[in-house]
Amino acid sequence: MPFDFHEQNGLTWLTAPQLEGRPGLTHGFSTRRGCVSAPPFDTLNLGVGRGDDPGAVAENYRRFCGALGVDARRAVLSKQIHETTVRRCTAGDAGKGLLRERDYTADALITDEPDLPLVVFSADCGIILLYDPVRRAVGAAHAGWRGCAGGILRNTVESMVRAFGSRPRDLLAAIGPCIGQCCFETDGDVPEAMTGALGDDAAPYLERRGAKWHVDLAGLNRQWLLRCGLQPEHIGTAGLCTGCRPDLFWSHRKMGNARGAQVALIALTEGC
Repeated sequence: MPFDFHEQNGLTWLTAPQLEGRPGLTHGFSTRRGCVSAPPFDTLNLGVGRGDDPGAVAENYRRFCGALGVDARRAVLSKQIHETTVRRCTAGDAGKGLLRERDYTADALITDEPDLPLVVFSADCGIILLYDPVRRAVGAAHAGWRGCAGGILRNTVESMVRAFGSRPRDLLAAIGPCIGQCCFETDGDVPEAMTGALGDDAAPYLERRGAKWHVDLAGLNRQWLLRCGLQPEHIGTAGLCTGCRPDLFWSHRKMGNARGAQVALIALTEGC
């Protein structure tokens, strides 16, 4: 099923059918539309430390989080270095990345505490949200090709199992917009890394076109989730390429460093 588009006062975001309407849960995948940043960050830039006006970024968070019904001041932002570290977040982490310095590096965040929005960033990489409706826990992971090959999603699922007693078959997952196979052109190092990680299961997502390879990053991340024990019907994929849609998303491959970033956010809410 395709993701759903939402618009409020010009701000546009997406939600996944697998997660939408769940009691006590909110989530969203941002686009670049609908807030206050000036070019080249126009307009809904949620990437911190990229050269955008910090006041504009803070206002963008206020509006985006407000649309999702959460408090931007309590958001916990990942500090991504394309590795496989998972951080269990507590109330003591609230505001880190936006209002306070991040005293950690982590490409994935998990929590079972309410009112603690978890945020991961992308400008082509995979961004994946996880929800355990039984144990009431959530996770957010940044899975570019290095993280995917390194097993960041395996680490995230296993961390939820250890920390919260989650069962993989109960988990619901949403794979957000990322660079598609149409635009993700690489040399042989990426297919080699994916084959080393997933063996023959990687082959359907790797296509040789002349001297280059084209890689289906979303498909590879979905394969990791299946390998971890998630049910196929519990995994949703946006099916949107960040490289093909500059009207909606930023793409590092197409735009370079003069750009903003989109995010995926997930949070448990009080009262459920």
